[in-house]
Amino acid sequence: MSVLVLVEHTEGIIKKKSFEAVQYASHIAKQNGATVTAVVLGNAQSSEIEGLGAYGAQKVLYVADARLDELHARAYAKALIVAAQKEDSKIIIALHDINGRAVAPRVAVKLKAGLVAGALSYPDTEKGFVIKKAVFSGKAFAFVNILSDAKVITLMPNSFQLNKAEGKATVEKLDVSFDEKDFGIKVKQVNKVSGEVSLADAELVVSGGRGMKGPENWGLIEDLAKELGAATACSRPVADSHWRPHHEHVGQTGGTIRPNLYIAVGISGAIQHLAGVNGSKTIVVINKDPEAPFFKAANYGVVGDAMEVLPKLTAAVKKYKETHK
Repeated sequence: MSVLVLVEHTEGIIKKKSFEAVQYASHIAKQNGATVTAVVLGNAQSSEIEGLGAYGAQKVLYVADARLDELHARAYAKALIVAAQKEDSKIIIALHDINGRAVAPRVAVKLKAGLVAGALSYPDTEKGFVIKKAVFSGKAFAFVNILSDAKVITLMPNSFQLNKAEGKATVEKLDVSFDEKDFGIKVKQVNKVSGEVSLADAELVVSGGRGMKGPENWGLIEDLAKELGAATACSRPVADSHWRPHHEHVGQTGGTIRPNLYIAVGISGAIQHLAGVNGSKTIVVINKDPEAPFFKAANYGVVGDAMEVLPKLTAAVKKYKETHK
C-alpha cells in the first residue's frame, strides 16, 4: 500500500510546497508501514522527478502529457484515481491551493473518501485519524477525525519545515485514458508574473495598504522587498484602486499566504485582511496609527510614518547584507 501525493511543477520545476507535501506523505507512510508514491502530471524535468526521493518518495508515477501542464481538474482527478487503484492507495495528499481545491473533492467523491481541506498537522493516530485545520477564517481550529477507509487530505503550504535527505525515486509511466471531456475547459491565455518572487511560494512578503498614500510611493515597498528577496503583496483597497495588480491582493477575498515573515506597511488590519495572512510565522506591522488593529496580531510593531520608516529599514537591511557577505 502506498500513500499517494499529487506533485505540482511550473515549467518543469517542482515547487517547494510539493516537496513539503511529499515529506508529509512520508510521515504518514511511516505511521502506517506504507510507502510513498508521487504523481507528476505534465512535462517535468527528469532530475526534478527523481529528486522527490530526497523527501521520502520511493516511486513516481509520471504522465508526460503536455496538456497537463495546465490545470484540468477532471483530467487530474482521473489520473489520481487510476494511480490510487494501481498502488492500492487509501490515503491521498494534495496541496491546499488552486489545484488541490479543484482536484481533491472530485477524487474524494469518486473514492467515497473523507476529506480534510487545509491540514495543519500530521494525523493523530492514537485517537483514530485526527487532523488539525483552521476554521472561521483562521480564528479557530477544528480537529477532524476521518472515519472512512479512504482519506483525502489537502495540506496548507509552508506548514512544516523541510528536511532534505538522500535518495532518488524510481520513475514509472502511468497510462491514463483521457477523453475530450477531461479537457473541456480550454486555456486560451496564461499571464505569468516574471522577474518577481512568486507570492504563492514566497517565504518573505512585504505588503502595503492605503497608508502608502498612492501608487507613486510603491517603490519604497519594492525596494525593501528587493533587498530581502521577498514578494510584494497588498490589501484589497489598494488592488481595488488599481494601485497594484489583483494577483497581489491577499485577504479573505484574495489570496491566502503563510510566509515565514510578513511585513505589513500602512495596513490597518481589518479581519478580512487578517484572514489571508494570519498563518504567517512572524508578522511585522508598520503603521503611524498606534491604535491600528493589526498591532494586536503582530509579533513586532513600528509606530511611524511609512515614508520615513521604509527607507531607513531598507538601508539597514542593505548595510547588514554588505557586512555579512
